[in-house]
Amino acid sequence: MKLPWKKDESPADAAGETSADDASIEDAADTTDESGRGSAYTPGKGRPTPSRRQSQGRKRGPVTPPPTTRAEARARKKELKSSMSKEDKRKLSADRRSQRLEQRERMMAGEEKYLMPRDKGEVRRYARDIVDSRRNFAGLFMPFAIVLIVVMFLPSIAAYSTLLLLAFVVLMAIDGVILGRLVNSRVRERFPDTTDTGIKLGWYSFTRAMQLRKMRAPAPQVAAGDEV
Repeated sequence: MKLPWKKDESPADAAGETSADDASIEDAADTTDESGRGSAYTPGKGRPTPSRRQSQGRKRGPVTPPPTTRAEARARKKELKSSMSKEDKRKLSADRRSQRLEQRERMMAGEEKYLMPRDKGEVRRYARDIVDSRRNFAGLFMPFAIVLIVVMFLPSIAAYSTLLLLAFVVLMAIDGVILGRLVNSRVRERFPDTTDTGIKLGWYSFTRAMQLRKMRAPAPQVAAGDEV
């Protein structure tokens, strides 16, 4: 529309206005993507929205101090179990059982990290090897105890059970003294700077020798008769 105060537009001006209108139309078209969505479209996150329970589990805050007493630890454990579902409890129980089995297997294999405090150290390992490589009279204690219990129920030979027990104890004590002296002397030769010797080490060796070979923990790492 031509206003009274405007001059006549030239063909060049009219063409300029037309090209400007076309450019604005093209810019508007560019704001729309190939799928037909406009510039206000927000692309997806590429992952599902976490649930409320997951979001609460990721909340960060002050770390709860460790329990100071056993009663407090039991109360926290009980509270944690009460908030868990049955499926979570079964999974936790299975994980703990498998962890205990793995720890026992590694302990029986003699891994230092999983040994009991009394079994740790090179001296104790060497003492175990000496005991396991030797055929000990004290190893007959458990089979003898079973035989003795059976004998006590037989009146005809029950009177001799006391004498038999006394003789066995004397022989076992003699074998224990020999084993203790042997272990201590060989430990001093290999570990001259160690203080883990004497009656304590001898008793440790004797108690291991009293056990059946298959029941010893950690399991024997050498065969009977091997050189140590």
